Amino acid sequence: MNAFEKSEEFYKKLREQLYDTASWPSEYLYKFIVKSDSQKIAEVEALFNNLGAVINTTESKKGSYTSISINVLMKDPDAVIAKYKEVAENVEGVISL
Repeated sequence: MNAFEKSEEFYKKLREQLYDTASWPSEYLYKFIVKSDSQKIAEVEALFNNLGAVINTTESKKGSYTSISINVLMKDPDAVIAKYKEVAENVEGVISL
């Protein structure tokens, strides 16, 4: 199984879990980790502009990495997954939690 197939399987399971655990539209909490670089942080934040997102950032103890928590109202699990994919495609080195 290649990396693409693994990620598609992951998103399929996530979609099922989201449908099973929430009624939609619903608030969703995204968590990402990026190197502590103001440009990388801004790239992630920009992808959530105009969505009414509440964004919090926390730098790691050593200051090497920054965690970004984004709470936003999403219309359905497919929208949640589309946003994960958009972040992964547009922000190099981002880790999605």
